[in-house]
Amino acid sequence: MESIKQKPAAPVSRSLPDFRNLGVLLRSLLLVNLLALATVVIAEADVRRLGGAVVAMAGHLEAPLFVCMLALYLIQPLLARLSWIAGALTVVVLATIVAGGFVQGLYAGAGVSPLRAMLWAAAVATIGLLYFDYRSRRYSPALTEARLLALTSRIRPHFLFNALNAVLGIIRTDARRAEQVLEEIADLFRVLMRDNRELVPLAEEIALCERYLDIEQLRLGDRLRVRWQIEECPGDAMVPPLMLQPLLENAVYHGVEPSGVPVEIGIRAVRRSGEIRIEVENPVVEGRLSHCGNRMALDNIRERLMLFFDLEAGLDIAETAGIYRVGIRLPYRRGTA
Repeated sequence: MESIKQKPAAPVSRSLPDFRNLGVLLRSLLLVNLLALATVVIAEADVRRLGGAVVAMAGHLEAPLFVCMLALYLIQPLLARLSWIAGALTVVVLATIVAGGFVQGLYAGAGVSPLRAMLWAAAVATIGLLYFDYRSRRYSPALTEARLLALTSRIRPHFLFNALNAVLGIIRTDARRAEQVLEEIADLFRVLMRDNRELVPLAEEIALCERYLDIEQLRLGDRLRVRWQIEECPGDAMVPPLMLQPLLENAVYHGVEPSGVPVEIGIRAVRRSGEIRIEVENPVVEGRLSHCGNRMALDNIRERLMLFFDLEAGLDIAETAGIYRVGIRLPYRRGTA
């Protein structure tokens, strides 16, 4: 069986990079500056003057580079509608115009050849586009989808195990309630069995978690208490599927099950400007050893956030004052009606 990390043999459709993505912007800045440094090192034969040449290049490069990246950010919606060739030509022409404009305007008299600057900008833009095209092919949509499915499938056995345990705990004492829970499990697994390669609305993810917590409430009784603080977060925010449920499963396993007293799990979600922040917290039980499944679930979610949002999303873990807290940040993307 072919590994999901291998490059697919079938050709994939080309697409321009998203110049509103933080990862793309940072990689573009780094690539251009590295190419500029390489150009200076190759062109300057005298090592003693290399430092000055690098400083001069940086002085001439950063302002037009900033303007060019800002322009690409602004016209990203237009680029997204163009074909790869048309979009690539637009990017190259834009970089050439910006470079020529700065040399003939702001840098006039600095001894920089406008033609050379424009040719260099066109070459660098072309190299950058080829790099992102290669990266897109290397991590093609088909490969990413397979990776997402593999990551998601790791969660399902844990959820099934806990859900069935909850039913087994009441099947003899309350058969009607057990039947209701089985119906809830069936509804949950309709969600789990579907194609989970696309983002889902946060409201849908929360509904899934509420069903899960209802089942766990049946098993744990008054020991499990839940505090929701989600009023400040729009339900149409798009999030990776099965993102919150593993965090709640960890909170129940590590914070509620080993405790002999009622324990409260907190879920908080807010929108701050163009970003969604989600936190799940639970008390730390003294003497409780960390379970390997906890780390696996966190690594799972972190990797899926990277696959969906690149550097714009992240997962942080903190433990303060006896509270274990997992925080997720991701860009606010609205779902289509």
